[in-house]
Amino acid sequence: MATRVRRNPDDARRMILEAASRLLAAGGPAAVQVRAVAAEVGVSDAAVNHHFGTRDRLLESLLRFGGTKLKAELHAVLDAWTDGPIDPAELVHALAALYADGYAELALALHRSGWRDTGSGLLDEVVDRLHAQALRHCAATGRTPPAREAVQLTVAGLHQAVATDPVLGSEFRRSVGLDETARERMLDWWVEILRTTVAGQDPDSTPG
Repeated sequence: MATRVRRNPDDARRMILEAASRLLAAGGPAAVQVRAVAAEVGVSDAAVNHHFGTRDRLLESLLRFGGTKLKAELHAVLDAWTDGPIDPAELVHALAALYADGYAELALALHRSGWRDTGSGLLDEVVDRLHAQALRHCAATGRTPPAREAVQLTVAGLHQAVATDPVLGSEFRRSVGLDETARERMLDWWVEILRTTVAGQDPDSTPG
């Protein structure tokens, strides 16, 4: 008879969410069913329900789990940003990678069902670091630095674009005659947009 392994609740929840995340990446939100998650972990359906109550609550917890993973990725990017020039490519690709793993479809499905995320400020530290870099760069080059709101708007636009890309990106690209191969070039374009924003403006080009 196999010995039953007892895990503390936090470890059990983490294992269930990691399994649900793998199923999400492989098959989208429809693949994240209680029975499938339980089979992936090697526990009973009742064990999954014990920790999350319902499938809807499991999906909501999974979306927050994705947010936690994104925060970890962002902190890794921020830790790599020293006092030298900031390259925003890591930020763009970290955001895009998370949403490509099914979290875009999950967020949309939950939104359609009436769920709303009340959290905020996920990218506040990113904005602060980019704006600080812009101030340093412009002080050294004599260029006009962007307002913090300009950096906020640029980062918000990037976040919106990469978050919706797995669901709607192909349609938007086709609307202007671009095919699927343009996705990576679009990410590169966002990198250049962030670099341009941080670089500021030549004083002669500033509207007055």
